[in-house]
Amino acid sequence: MSIAGPVSEEPVSAPATGRHARFPAPERSAGRGLAASWRAARRALLGFAVARVAGLAVVALWAHRRGAHPRNVLGLGWDGLWYHRIADWGYGTFVPGWEKPGLRYSDLAFFPLYPMTVRTVDAVLPVGSVVCALLIAWLSAGLAAWGVFAVVDHCYGRRVGTALVLVWGLLPHAIVLTMAYTEPMMCALAAWALYATVTRRWLTAGLLSLLAGLSRPNAAAVAAAVIAAVIADAWRRRRIGLPQLPRAWLAALLAPLGWFGYVAWVGWVTAGGPGGVLGGYFAVQRGWGSQYDFGLYAMRYVKRLVLFPEALTAYLAAALCAAAVALVVLALLDRMPLPLLVYSVALVAIALGGANFFSCKPRFLLPAFPLLVPLATALVRARPRAAAVAVVALAGISLGFGAYVLTVVTVPL
Repeated sequence: MSIAGPVSEEPVSAPATGRHARFPAPERSAGRGLAASWRAARRALLGFAVARVAGLAVVALWAHRRGAHPRNVLGLGWDGLWYHRIADWGYGTFVPGWEKPGLRYSDLAFFPLYPMTVRTVDAVLPVGSVVCALLIAWLSAGLAAWGVFAVVDHCYGRRVGTALVLVWGLLPHAIVLTMAYTEPMMCALAAWALYATVTRRWLTAGLLSLLAGLSRPNAAAVAAAVIAAVIADAWRRRRIGLPQLPRAWLAALLAPLGWFGYVAWVGWVTAGGPGGVLGGYFAVQRGWGSQYDFGLYAMRYVKRLVLFPEALTAYLAAALCAAAVALVVLALLDRMPLPLLVYSVALVAIALGGANFFSCKPRFLLPAFPLLVPLATALVRARPRAAAVAVVALAGISLGFGAYVLTVVTVPL
C-alpha cells in the first residue's frame, strides 16, 4: 500500500527509483490546480447533481401526496430536528428515552460544526434556519462530490472517479446527502482532507481533519488516515535518507484536535470539572443506548433477522453492512492507498462495532466512498448497455428507497 501521488508539497532533490521514486514539485499553483480539478470534475458533478435533484423531486412529490411539506421532511426529520434545536437555541435539550428505562437523549451527542454553521448563516440570510440548514447541506454535498472525484481521479484515474461519484450519489441511503444532516459536511471535509493527504499537502490535511472532527463522531477516521499517512511517509523518508518534514508531524498533531476537543468539552460540561473529561461524552452516548461492543449487537440483530420477520429497512441495512465488509476485503487485496484504506476500515469498524440504531448503520457507512472503487471500476469496464442498465437499476432503488424511508416507514435514518 502506498500514499503515493504525483503532487507534492515540497520538491525532493535526492534521486530515487522503484517503489521509492521521488515526487516532483507541483507545476501549478494551488489555485490553478483547483481550477483544473474543477474542469475535470464537471461531468462527474453533473451526474451527481442529476441524481440528487431526482431524489429530491421524488421525495417532494411523495411527501406532498402524503400531506407533508418537503422542507420539513428533509430539514426536520430525525437528527435534523436535533440540529435545528441546537442551531436555534444552543445545547441543553434532552428527552427521556421511550424504548426502555434509563435512556436519556441529550443533544450533547451531536457535534457542533454543522449546527453552528447553520446559526451563523441564519444570522445573515433572511430565509429561516431550516432553509439555511438545507442550503448548507446541499452546498456541502456538492463540495463532497468534487472532493470524492479529486481523490479517486488522483489515485485511480478520471473515468473511475466519474463513475464512483455517480455510484456514490445513487446509493440507497444517498438521500441523506440532501437532508439537514451532518454527513454532507463531514464527507466534504473528509474527501478534501484525504486529497490533501495523498498529494502531501500536510498542513491542509491536518486542518481539514481538525474541522472534520468537529462535524461527526465517526470523523475520527479522517484523523486516523492522516496520522497513518504521516507515519508511513516518515518511515519512507527514513529508509531512503531524506529529512523528516516538521509540517507533516504538525498535521498529525492537528488532525485529531477537533474530535478530542469536543469530547473533552462535553466531559467538562457533564462533569462540572476536569475529572470527567474522558468519560462524559461516552456517558452521553450510553444515554442514547449507544456504546462500542465490537459488533456484538450487530451480530445479535442479524440473528434476529434470520429468526423473525423485520422491516424492509433492516434487511437492506444488513445487506449493505455485509457488502461493506466484503469491500474492505477487496480493498486489502487490491492494496488500496494507505490513507484511503485506513479511513475506510476505521469507518466500517466504527459503524459495525457500535450498538443500537442498526437501521442507521448504512448512513454511518456512507462516507466510506473509497470502498466503491471496485464497483466504479466494473462500471467503467462494462459494455455501455450493461453500464446503463446498472445505473438505471441503482437509480430506481435509490430514488424509491429515499422516498420510502422518509415518508412511509417510521424507522430512524
